[in-house]
Amino acid sequence: MTERRTAKVYIDGANVFYAQKKLAWSLDWKKVVNELKRQWNVIEFRYYTGVKVGDEKMASFLRALDHIGFTVITKHLKVIKIDQAHPLHREHQYTEIYKSNFDVEVTADMLLERGNIDDIILFSGDSDFAYVVKKLKDVGKRVIVFSSRKTLSWELKLMASTYYFLENYQKEWQK
Repeated sequence: MTERRTAKVYIDGANVFYAQKKLAWSLDWKKVVNELKRQWNVIEFRYYTGVKVGDEKMASFLRALDHIGFTVITKHLKVIKIDQAHPLHREHQYTEIYKSNFDVEVTADMLLERGNIDDIILFSGDSDFAYVVKKLKDVGKRVIVFSSRKTLSWELKLMASTYYFLENYQKEWQK
């Protein structure tokens, strides 16, 4: 029997959230953990996400992730006001969007923590990760990407050692 490869899992929470919205079903992270641990010797699961102050639903979700062994990395969501005024009208109409970007944190963690592992598993389809994936492959790491067909960028798809579509795991991983 061959020894399982060691891996760390990095989850871009916002990207996976929007992928799930487009898929119209949610991942059961406990099922995901069990499946990945069958295939790899997973050292750590890291989940990165922004949080709104007082969002009890999110706090409950993050406690559930902590309970199944995830390392949860959070920061406050930024509120960005977008002026949607019509050019011919004087009144301004603002829309608020919430944003938290973890690309730098995920990238830094993947690069700094690559030493004791064979594989890096990334749950994201964000093209911003294509460059770091290329650099990790250049130093001999295998990078496996899980994303939706609807959200996997072509840049990341081309750089990944292997990629898997979440749609193919609906039966096994759906909540």
